[in-house]
Amino acid sequence: MVISRPDLSVLARVRASSSLLGPSESRVAALIIERPTEVVVWSTAELAEAAGTSTATVIRACQSLGFRGFQHLRLELARSTPLRPREEEAGSDTFDDAVEAVRLAQECVNPALLREAAMALRHARRVVLVSNGFSGPPLQDFAMRLSILGRPVEAPVDPLAQQFAVNSLGEGDLCFGLSYSGANVQTLRACAAAADRGARVAVVTSFARSPIGRTADIVIATGPAAVTHDVDPFLARIGHTVVLHALHSALASDVTPSDAAGMRHVVAEAITEE
Repeated sequence: MVISRPDLSVLARVRASSSLLGPSESRVAALIIERPTEVVVWSTAELAEAAGTSTATVIRACQSLGFRGFQHLRLELARSTPLRPREEEAGSDTFDDAVEAVRLAQECVNPALLREAAMALRHARRVVLVSNGFSGPPLQDFAMRLSILGRPVEAPVDPLAQQFAVNSLGEGDLCFGLSYSGANVQTLRACAAAADRGARVAVVTSFARSPIGRTADIVIATGPAAVTHDVDPFLARIGHTVVLHALHSALASDVTPSDAAGMRHVVAEAITEE
């Protein structure tokens, strides 16, 4: 995995506040400062174990350092982690960063889990796709592409509609989620509700260890690609989109040429002659 040390702005923030922490919380802060690239891919429990303390103390320490919790701290570390040193012009950097994001996803994604997710999509009685925020558009695109293959899926955009859909799932059904952070509250609730009702849950996320991963049967993690925008994790979405394309390609092998040709009239009728 190609990851450099995080930008000092995040670590400086931790250093500046660490003197105000108690002994247990100080051990958490010290680990964040000493091993930031490891903390990015750790779970709360792993950081707690490494610091010799509890998960509650880890969360409290992160809040004392000015973050909402561990997931927020981890996202800030990931955002400030360059994929490689900046040497070229800005325009070139954008393309190179995109290439590195795909390479990171290729290194991190387990091919066996891709195959398992494709099988789950192939054999599920019902499929409900759930995502929110910046993860919404890639999953809506995936839903349309599955429909082209003749696979009916439900992909509600509204979070409440997602809750209604997953609460009607059961054994033999699949909830498929997409979340950059793995901690989006609405997506997490939808996946948890589906799991409670006996449906399988498959997710695509950036972090192998995340809250959503604990609810899922299949977790496809693309790695913590750096984010060059304060809010929009667009580099991570590149890896997610490639994963969704890989799943689509696996399912496309089931479609005969005649079936595919049958969908072409939809495109043809959408093209104006004027």
